[in-house]
Amino acid sequence: MSAPVTVDERLIQTLRESASTVFLTGAGVSAESGIPTFRDAMAGLWSQYRPEELATPEGFDRDPELVWRWYEWRRGIVSRTHPNAGHHALRKMQDCLTDPILVTQNVDGLHQRAGNEQTIELHGNLFRNLCSRDMHAVTAGQLIPGVPPRCTRCGSFIRPGVVWFGEMLPAEALERAREAARRCNVFFSIGTSSQVYPAAELAEIALGGGAIIVEVNPERTALTPYAEFVLSSPSGAALPEIARRLGSN
Repeated sequence: MSAPVTVDERLIQTLRESASTVFLTGAGVSAESGIPTFRDAMAGLWSQYRPEELATPEGFDRDPELVWRWYEWRRGIVSRTHPNAGHHALRKMQDCLTDPILVTQNVDGLHQRAGNEQTIELHGNLFRNLCSRDMHAVTAGQLIPGVPPRCTRCGSFIRPGVVWFGEMLPAEALERAREAARRCNVFFSIGTSSQVYPAAELAEIALGGGAIIVEVNPERTALTPYAEFVLSSPSGAALPEIARRLGSN
């Protein structure tokens, strides 16, 4: 049995007084639901491929069927998982806080399945589809069956609605996240290495605006020295305790 998580009462009080709180989540949160990271998923049949073949625009142009099958396989894995205690605790915390904003680097949609609101997806969503020609969102009724399917509007291949290596993050989502970081009083970094930009810059923006930084991560990161509160535990252990304390009064 894991040791109980100790949460500083000052953190609880700070959250109750915060006019805006931002939560940034990374792969560590999804891993607690059993979802492998991108590179961990490149095992077995997929170990013979390089990331450039499976998750770049160039790889899709070269072999769209291979890339589509890879993402269908990943969708199957994610579909069999469920939100974990950390996802559900974030939802409960949203009910207790003023202006809580969730920013995620994950593409699995587990935050939404847990009922999390105001979710900003920096890297897209695995279960959305885009037209590869002009990147407009495509619904199931707008697909011409095939591997990959094609867009009924222009006949172009459909691609997964995620950000591939070498692509820019969605401009609107990134600007919303930056603005939230600029005006927040408390900034949580949860299950992320704080090394991948531009997502890693959000904590820097928050720090520059005078926000209090809270890190939830079993491992030390580049952000740890700048955090006012450090919870060296998985999110599924630390966040439920914070949610419980917030809701106790």
